Amino acid sequence: MKARNLITIQDLDRQDIIEVLDTARSFKAINDRTIKKLPTFRGRTIINLFMEPSTRTRTSFEIAAKRLSADAINMTGSSSSTVKGESLADTAQTLAAMNCDLVVIRHRYAGAPGILAKNMDCHVINAGDGKHQHPTQTLLDLFTMRETFGHIAGLKVGIVGDIVHSRVAGSLAPALTMLGADVTFVGAPTLMPSRSDVLGAKVSYHLDPVLPDFDVLYMLRVQQERLDNSPFPSIREYSMLYGIDERRLEAMKPGAIIMHPGPINRGVELSAAAADSPRTKILDQVNAGVAVRMALMYLMLGGDENASA
Repeated sequence: MKARNLITIQDLDRQDIIEVLDTARSFKAINDRTIKKLPTFRGRTIINLFMEPSTRTRTSFEIAAKRLSADAINMTGSSSSTVKGESLADTAQTLAAMNCDLVVIRHRYAGAPGILAKNMDCHVINAGDGKHQHPTQTLLDLFTMRETFGHIAGLKVGIVGDIVHSRVAGSLAPALTMLGADVTFVGAPTLMPSRSDVLGAKVSYHLDPVLPDFDVLYMLRVQQERLDNSPFPSIREYSMLYGIDERRLEAMKPGAIIMHPGPINRGVELSAAAADSPRTKILDQVNAGVAVRMALMYLMLGGDENASA
């Protein structure tokens, strides 16, 4: 893999993505063993700098680092000097002086990982920045799709919900397009970006007419924490128009799957029946997250070629 840092999914080309997915398959097999630990990064230091709440992403990065025998240090916004007024650039320079090997950062503001990368000599991975991008979520989503269907090229993927506030959509759509999938954003006009075509996606404001076409239905939650005002009359109406219930489960294409980056708002984008349906791959995505992040660390830090055998 040629990229030194992973700030946006565009830092990777098609071959880089395939290399990550192929490597992740080896690590997935290791994660299924009784003894899951490898000595690959013994003596290396990985810092998880999470300035925004996270469960799945932070935990999977920590597990990935520890399974590769790295020293994983977790830092949160409340435990860093940014609460005392320290700038992110100064935080980066402080961490760089400690000679760490890789920093994983999640931040509420778009562009924060880029600031870190400019002020550090070590590798930087973006674990989600504001409404911008979430490239490692994209990689684990691509892995889940490929493991399910055996390919990504030719898949019809509907990304449904709060597109404009979603960093997941911002990185997933261009990656899917790069790999030959057909992408459609589905949602209310008030939840759409102004230029969906820039991300490689078509647009539908109505779910029911296009639902039977999709191989993958990728559901997004309404990000209430990022809304300045209500872009739709009520949650109940939103759920009626864009939520997946038993009726819409029946209307899906045979073999089609449901994905979701989490956390789920049950009863909004997914009913209980949809969330617990055999079509749903949410826990497969969570499982894939550890293997994909192990693969990414391995490739960025130049692990032993025999370590994943």
